[in-house]
Formats: sequence, C-alpha cells, structure tokens
Amino acid sequence: MKTIGLIGGTGWTSTVEYYRIINQETNKRLGGLNSAKCVIHSFNYALINELNKKDDHAEIFKLVLNAAEKLKTVSADFLILCANTLHQYVDELEKLINLPIVHIADATASEIKKQNISTIGLLGTRFTMEMDFYKKRLKTAGIESLVPKKTERDFIHSAIMDELLKEEFKSETKVKFLNIIEDLNSRGAQAIVLGCTEIPLLIKQEDTHIPIFNTPEIHAKAAVDFALS
Repeated sequence: MKTIGLIGGTGWTSTVEYYRIINQETNKRLGGLNSAKCVIHSFNYALINELNKKDDHAEIFKLVLNAAEKLKTVSADFLILCANTLHQYVDELEKLINLPIVHIADATASEIKKQNISTIGLLGTRFTMEMDFYKKRLKTAGIESLVPKKTERDFIHSAIMDELLKEEFKSETKVKFLNIIEDLNSRGAQAIVLGCTEIPLLIKQEDTHIPIFNTPEIHAKAAVDFALS
C-alpha cells in the first residue's frame, strides 16, 4: 500500500470528506481493520484567500510547493490536491516535485467517459469556471464544458466562500444552485460536474434528475486506486 500525501485545508470541510472516503474505500476493498496510509498538510485557508484576493498566484504556488516538499519528506509516495482550484498549479508542480500527482480532472473525465457524456456543465470557484486549466484537461479527454452566466458564476463563488467553507448550507442557496443546474441542462449540458470540493456538501444526486459528478468522491477513490495498485 502506497502512502497518500494530501494537500488540504482549502477548505477543511471537504478535506474531512477526502479522509473519510479514502479510509472507507480502502477498508471496503481490503476488509478487516485496514485503512489508508496517508499524511495531510492542511492550510489555513484564510491565508490562501487573502492571496487570491490579490491575485498573487506566485505566492500561493510557493505554499503548495512547500507543502508538497514536506509531504515528500515524510515519505508520501504520491500526492493529491484536495481542491479543484488548486489544480491550476499542477503542471508547474509536476516539474519541480518528483512525485506522481493524481489529477482530479483526469479522474473525473474518466468517469464521465464511462457514461458516454460529451458535454458537461461546470460549477466551481470563479477560477475553475473562468480559467482554462480545468476545462482544457476535460477537452483533452473529448469533453466540452459549459459554465454558468457571469451573474451566476459570481453567486456560486460567493456562496462557496461565504457559506460552504463555513459549513453553512442554506435552503435558498441550494434552490439557486439547482436552478443554475437546470439552466445548464437546457443549454446542452448532459451532466453537471461539481467542480468545487465543497459543492457536494450542498448538492446531492437525489436533488436533481440531471446526472452529477461528485469530484471529491471520484478523486478520493482514484487515490485509493493508485495507492493499492
């Protein structure tokens, strides 16, 4: 069994889910009292948020690289970044850290392809929805991405930052998310990628008839695949 290095805390609410799913899935596959071998570097997200407000991506990358180096020092065999948005730094990180990285978009694309879906609606932070690092990875796998309208993207980003990261799950926020999902479906999205690891804490498959892809669950299970391979 390989040791998983988790870069988390962005935010902690979804990092808890990663830890739970990874250990449950490991036990499901191995039985008995087996659980995962893993080490976690958890950021204080307030610091990341302040740097995001300044668009200081260079400094955020330094923090991510430092976390990766620490995990490597304590014998992590590979890394996962426990946030979709952090994956904007993966290409550069791979050049500097000699460890495999299980990419959340690649794992998600694999699941999407299994269902013969070619167009998805992408929800996430404004970085994930508006930058190309995530959509480009899906496009390489033959999957087109639609994003919500500008006002809806602003709402989603604010809801993530002001509510979900604080464990606030409001019914009115859920309704608006579901309306956005319906709109994306009407525009041609065959399914929805919950491309922020906090969104599945609010939106569940039972809330909508439209297929959804829970990225932290998919990613955590892909990490177990790699750890047990």
